[in-house]
Amino acid sequence: MTELPAIRSLRDGAACAIRAADLDVKTLLTQEVARRWSARGLSLRSPLDTQVPDRPGRPEKPDLIPPRQVPKRALTTEKGRVALLHAIAHIELNAVDLALDIVARFASEPVPISFFDGWMRVAFEEAKHFRLVRDRLRQLGADYGDLPAHDGLWQAAHDTRNDLTARLAVVPLILEARGLDVTPALQAKMREAGDLESAAVLDVIYEDEKGHVAVGAKWFRFLCARQKKDPAAAFQALVRANFRGPLKAPFNDIARAEAGLTPSFYRSMTASVNT
Repeated sequence: MTELPAIRSLRDGAACAIRAADLDVKTLLTQEVARRWSARGLSLRSPLDTQVPDRPGRPEKPDLIPPRQVPKRALTTEKGRVALLHAIAHIELNAVDLALDIVARFASEPVPISFFDGWMRVAFEEAKHFRLVRDRLRQLGADYGDLPAHDGLWQAAHDTRNDLTARLAVVPLILEARGLDVTPALQAKMREAGDLESAAVLDVIYEDEKGHVAVGAKWFRFLCARQKKDPAAAFQALVRANFRGPLKAPFNDIARAEAGLTPSFYRSMTASVNT
Protein backbone atom coordinates (compact mmCIF):
# COMPACT_ATOMS: atom_id res chain seq x y z
CA MET A 1 0.00 0.00 0.00
CA THR A 2 1.32 3.46 -0.97
CA GLU A 3 1.98 5.64 2.08
CA LEU A 4 0.76 9.21 1.73
CA PRO A 5 2.11 12.26 3.58
CA ALA A 6 0.12 14.07 6.27
CA ILE A 7 -2.26 16.68 4.84
CA ARG A 8 -2.46 19.97 6.77
CA SER A 9 -5.00 21.75 4.54
CA LEU A 10 -6.35 21.81 1.00
CA ARG A 11 -3.51 24.05 -0.19
CA ASP A 12 -0.94 21.86 1.55
CA GLY A 13 -2.32 18.63 0.10
CA ALA A 14 -2.48 20.09 -3.39
CA ALA A 15 1.10 21.41 -3.16
CA CYS A 16 2.37 18.05 -1.86
CA ALA A 17 0.66 16.24 -4.73
CA ILE A 18 2.20 18.63 -7.28
CA ARG A 19 5.65 18.03 -5.75
CA ALA A 20 5.31 14.22 -5.75
CA ALA A 21 7.61 12.59 -8.33
CA ASP A 22 6.15 9.12 -7.70
CA LEU A 23 3.09 9.07 -9.96
CA ASP A 24 1.19 6.59 -7.79
CA VAL A 25 1.67 8.92 -4.81
CA LYS A 26 0.67 11.93 -6.93
CA THR A 27 -2.59 10.45 -8.18
CA LEU A 28 -3.59 8.74 -4.92
CA LEU A 29 -2.81 11.85 -2.88
CA THR A 30 -4.76 14.02 -5.32
CA GLN A 31 -7.83 11.84 -4.92
CA GLU A 32 -7.48 11.60 -1.14
CA VAL A 33 -7.22 15.39 -0.82
CA ALA A 34 -10.29 15.74 -3.06
CA ARG A 35 -12.27 13.30 -0.91
CA ARG A 36 -11.32 15.04 2.35
CA TRP A 37 -12.08 18.47 0.94
CA SER A 38 -15.45 17.30 -0.41
CA ALA A 39 -16.29 15.90 3.05
CA ARG A 40 -15.19 19.26 4.58
CA GLY A 41 -12.46 17.48 6.48
CA LEU A 42 -9.79 20.07 5.56
CA SER A 43 -9.33 23.79 6.03
CA LEU A 44 -8.49 25.85 2.95
CA ARG A 45 -5.09 27.03 4.20
CA SER A 46 -2.65 26.59 7.08
CA PRO A 47 0.41 28.64 8.12
CA LEU A 48 2.42 25.39 7.84
CA ASP A 49 1.47 24.63 4.23
CA THR A 50 4.03 23.20 1.83
CA GLN A 51 5.15 25.83 -0.68
CA VAL A 52 3.67 25.53 -4.17
CA PRO A 53 6.53 24.49 -6.50
CA ASP A 54 7.34 26.21 -9.78
CA ARG A 55 7.55 22.82 -11.48
CA PRO A 56 5.73 19.57 -10.69
CA GLY A 57 7.50 16.46 -9.48
CA ARG A 58 8.23 13.97 -12.24
CA PRO A 59 9.95 10.58 -12.61
CA GLU A 60 13.20 10.38 -14.60
CA LYS A 61 11.31 9.27 -17.72
CA PRO A 62 9.93 10.33 -20.14
CA ASP A 63 12.57 12.50 -21.76
CA LEU A 64 11.11 15.95 -22.52
CA ILE A 65 11.75 17.29 -26.01
CA PRO A 66 10.39 20.23 -28.07
CA PRO A 67 6.81 19.60 -29.32
CA ARG A 68 7.84 19.55 -32.99
CA GLN A 69 10.29 16.70 -32.34
CA VAL A 70 7.62 14.35 -30.94
CA PRO A 71 7.13 11.76 -33.72
CA LYS A 72 3.69 11.18 -35.26
CA ARG A 73 2.57 7.62 -35.94
CA ALA A 74 -0.46 6.14 -37.73
CA LEU A 75 -3.21 4.71 -35.50
CA THR A 76 -3.56 1.73 -37.84
CA THR A 77 -0.63 0.05 -36.03
CA GLU A 78 -0.36 -0.97 -32.38
CA LYS A 79 2.84 1.10 -32.09
CA GLY A 80 0.91 4.11 -33.30
CA ARG A 81 -1.88 3.56 -30.81
CA VAL A 82 0.64 3.14 -27.99
CA ALA A 83 2.27 6.42 -29.04
CA LEU A 84 -1.10 8.18 -28.96
CA LEU A 85 -1.99 6.72 -25.56
CA HIS A 86 1.42 7.75 -24.24
CA ALA A 87 0.82 11.31 -25.44
CA ILE A 88 -2.63 11.30 -23.80
CA ALA A 89 -1.16 9.97 -20.54
CA HIS A 90 1.30 12.86 -20.58
CA ILE A 91 -1.51 15.36 -21.17
CA GLU A 92 -3.58 13.88 -18.35
CA LEU A 93 -0.63 13.91 -15.95
CA ASN A 94 -0.08 17.59 -16.69
CA ALA A 95 -3.82 18.17 -16.25
CA VAL A 96 -3.63 16.70 -12.72
CA ASP A 97 -0.91 19.19 -11.80
CA LEU A 98 -2.65 22.09 -13.55
CA ALA A 99 -5.87 21.52 -11.58
CA LEU A 100 -3.92 21.19 -8.33
CA ASP A 101 -1.91 24.31 -9.13
CA ILE A 102 -4.99 26.48 -9.65
CA VAL A 103 -6.18 25.38 -6.19
CA ALA A 104 -2.87 25.75 -4.35
CA ARG A 105 -1.50 28.85 -6.09
CA PHE A 106 -4.76 30.80 -5.89
CA ALA A 107 -5.93 29.63 -2.45
CA SER A 108 -5.84 33.23 -1.15
CA GLU A 109 -7.97 34.65 -3.98
CA PRO A 110 -11.32 36.17 -2.94
CA VAL A 111 -13.48 33.50 -4.59
CA PRO A 112 -16.32 31.33 -3.22
CA ILE A 113 -15.47 27.98 -1.62
CA SER A 114 -17.31 26.31 -4.51
CA PHE A 115 -14.44 27.43 -6.77
CA PHE A 116 -12.19 24.95 -4.98
CA ASP A 117 -14.91 22.28 -5.00
CA GLY A 118 -15.00 22.44 -8.79
CA TRP A 119 -11.25 22.31 -9.32
CA MET A 120 -10.71 19.46 -6.88
CA ARG A 121 -13.35 17.45 -8.74
CA VAL A 122 -11.40 18.20 -11.93
CA ALA A 123 -8.13 17.11 -10.25
CA PHE A 124 -9.76 13.88 -9.01
CA GLU A 125 -11.00 13.03 -12.51
CA GLU A 126 -7.70 13.90 -14.20
CA ALA A 127 -5.94 11.50 -11.80
CA LYS A 128 -8.52 8.85 -12.77
CA HIS A 129 -7.83 9.52 -16.45
CA PHE A 130 -4.08 9.19 -16.06
CA ARG A 131 -4.47 5.83 -14.33
CA LEU A 132 -6.95 4.57 -16.94
CA VAL A 133 -4.58 5.44 -19.79
CA ARG A 134 -1.54 4.05 -17.97
CA ASP A 135 -3.37 0.79 -17.28
CA ARG A 136 -4.26 0.52 -20.98
CA LEU A 137 -0.63 1.16 -21.95
CA ARG A 138 0.45 -1.65 -19.63
CA GLN A 139 -2.12 -3.99 -21.19
CA LEU A 140 -0.42 -3.25 -24.52
CA GLY A 141 3.03 -4.07 -23.13
CA ALA A 142 4.15 -0.47 -22.67
CA ASP A 143 4.21 2.12 -19.87
CA TYR A 144 4.28 5.83 -19.33
CA GLY A 145 7.86 7.02 -19.74
CA ASP A 146 8.73 4.66 -22.59
CA LEU A 147 8.48 7.43 -25.22
CA PRO A 148 9.56 11.08 -25.24
CA ALA A 149 7.04 13.83 -24.47
CA HIS A 150 6.94 17.63 -24.56
CA ASP A 151 6.70 20.30 -21.86
CA GLY A 152 4.41 22.85 -23.49
CA LEU A 153 1.45 22.29 -21.18
CA TRP A 154 3.27 23.19 -17.99
CA GLN A 155 4.72 26.27 -19.68
CA ALA A 156 1.15 27.60 -19.94
CA ALA A 157 0.76 27.26 -16.18
CA HIS A 158 4.05 28.99 -15.50
CA ASP A 159 3.22 31.88 -17.84
CA THR A 160 -0.11 32.56 -16.05
CA ARG A 161 1.01 31.93 -12.47
CA ASN A 162 0.27 35.49 -11.33
CA ASP A 163 -3.17 36.01 -12.90
CA LEU A 164 -6.14 33.75 -12.17
CA THR A 165 -8.25 35.15 -15.02
CA ALA A 166 -5.42 34.53 -17.50
CA ARG A 167 -4.94 31.02 -16.12
CA LEU A 168 -8.62 30.25 -16.69
CA ALA A 169 -8.50 31.67 -20.22
CA VAL A 170 -5.47 29.64 -21.26
CA VAL A 171 -5.76 26.29 -19.47
CA PRO A 172 -9.42 25.21 -19.44
CA LEU A 173 -10.70 27.48 -22.22
CA ILE A 174 -7.91 26.79 -24.72
CA LEU A 175 -5.97 23.66 -23.76
CA GLU A 176 -8.82 21.60 -22.29
CA ALA A 177 -11.27 22.83 -24.91
CA ARG A 178 -8.85 21.57 -27.57
CA GLY A 179 -9.46 18.09 -26.21
CA LEU A 180 -13.16 18.46 -27.04
CA ASP A 181 -12.18 19.28 -30.63
CA VAL A 182 -9.80 16.40 -31.32
CA THR A 183 -11.05 13.50 -29.17
CA PRO A 184 -14.12 12.44 -31.21
CA ALA A 185 -11.95 11.73 -34.28
CA LEU A 186 -9.49 9.76 -32.14
CA GLN A 187 -12.34 7.71 -30.66
CA ALA A 188 -13.55 6.87 -34.16
CA LYS A 189 -10.06 5.92 -35.36
CA MET A 190 -9.52 3.63 -32.37
CA ARG A 191 -12.80 1.86 -33.16
CA GLU A 192 -11.92 1.60 -36.84
CA ALA A 193 -8.65 -0.07 -35.83
CA GLY A 194 -10.57 -2.54 -33.63
CA ASP A 195 -9.09 -1.17 -30.39
CA LEU A 196 -12.36 -0.92 -28.48
CA GLU A 197 -10.61 -0.95 -25.09
CA SER A 198 -8.65 2.22 -25.88
CA ALA A 199 -11.74 3.82 -27.40
CA ALA A 200 -13.65 3.15 -24.16
CA VAL A 201 -10.92 4.96 -22.18
CA LEU A 202 -11.23 7.95 -24.53
CA ASP A 203 -15.03 7.88 -24.04
CA VAL A 204 -14.59 8.39 -20.28
CA ILE A 205 -12.08 11.19 -20.79
CA TYR A 206 -14.23 13.00 -23.36
CA GLU A 207 -17.36 13.04 -21.19
CA ASP A 208 -15.44 14.27 -18.13
CA GLU A 209 -13.57 16.94 -20.09
CA LYS A 210 -16.84 18.64 -21.03
CA GLY A 211 -17.36 19.23 -17.32
CA HIS A 212 -13.81 20.51 -16.88
CA VAL A 213 -14.23 23.13 -19.59
CA ALA A 214 -17.56 24.07 -17.98
CA VAL A 215 -15.84 24.67 -14.63
CA GLY A 216 -13.33 26.92 -16.36
CA ALA A 217 -16.01 28.84 -18.28
CA LYS A 218 -18.16 29.28 -15.16
CA TRP A 219 -15.38 30.85 -13.13
CA PHE A 220 -14.01 32.89 -16.02
CA ARG A 221 -17.44 34.42 -16.51
CA PHE A 222 -17.75 34.96 -12.74
CA LEU A 223 -14.48 36.91 -12.57
CA CYS A 224 -15.35 38.93 -15.67
CA ALA A 225 -18.74 39.84 -14.20
CA ARG A 226 -17.09 40.97 -10.98
CA GLN A 227 -14.67 43.12 -12.99
CA LYS A 228 -17.56 44.37 -15.20
CA LYS A 229 -15.85 43.06 -18.33
CA ASP A 230 -17.35 41.40 -21.40
CA PRO A 231 -16.16 37.76 -21.14
CA ALA A 232 -15.55 37.20 -24.87
CA ALA A 233 -13.56 40.44 -25.23
CA ALA A 234 -11.63 39.74 -22.03
CA PHE A 235 -10.83 36.22 -23.22
CA GLN A 236 -9.46 37.51 -26.52
CA ALA A 237 -7.27 40.13 -24.83
CA LEU A 238 -5.88 37.61 -22.33
CA VAL A 239 -5.18 35.04 -25.03
CA ARG A 240 -3.30 37.59 -27.14
CA ALA A 241 -1.19 38.49 -24.10
CA ASN A 242 -0.60 35.01 -22.71
CA PHE A 243 -0.85 32.34 -25.43
CA ARG A 244 1.67 31.50 -28.13
CA GLY A 245 0.34 30.71 -31.56
CA PRO A 246 -3.12 30.74 -33.18
CA LEU A 247 -6.22 28.91 -32.00
CA LYS A 248 -6.61 25.87 -34.21
CA ALA A 249 -9.76 24.90 -36.10
CA PRO A 250 -11.78 22.75 -36.49
CA PHE A 251 -13.78 23.49 -33.33
CA ASN A 252 -16.35 21.23 -31.70
CA ASP A 253 -18.82 24.10 -31.40
CA ILE A 254 -21.59 21.99 -29.86
CA ALA A 255 -19.51 20.48 -27.05
CA ARG A 256 -17.84 23.85 -26.39
CA ALA A 257 -21.20 25.65 -26.21
CA GLU A 258 -22.59 23.01 -23.85
CA ALA A 259 -19.66 23.84 -21.56
CA GLY A 260 -20.37 27.59 -21.75
CA LEU A 261 -17.66 28.41 -24.30
CA THR A 262 -19.62 29.97 -27.18
CA PRO A 263 -18.17 30.80 -30.64
CA SER A 264 -18.06 34.52 -29.79
CA PHE A 265 -15.04 33.71 -27.61
CA TYR A 266 -12.79 32.06 -30.18
CA ARG A 267 -14.10 32.21 -33.76
CA SER A 268 -12.49 35.57 -34.59
CA MET A 269 -9.10 34.39 -33.25
CA THR A 270 -8.51 31.32 -35.40
CA ALA A 271 -5.33 32.65 -37.01
CA SER A 272 -4.88 36.09 -35.46
CA VAL A 273 -3.18 35.43 -32.11
CA ASN A 274 0.22 37.10 -31.69
CA THR A 275 0.34 38.31 -35.30
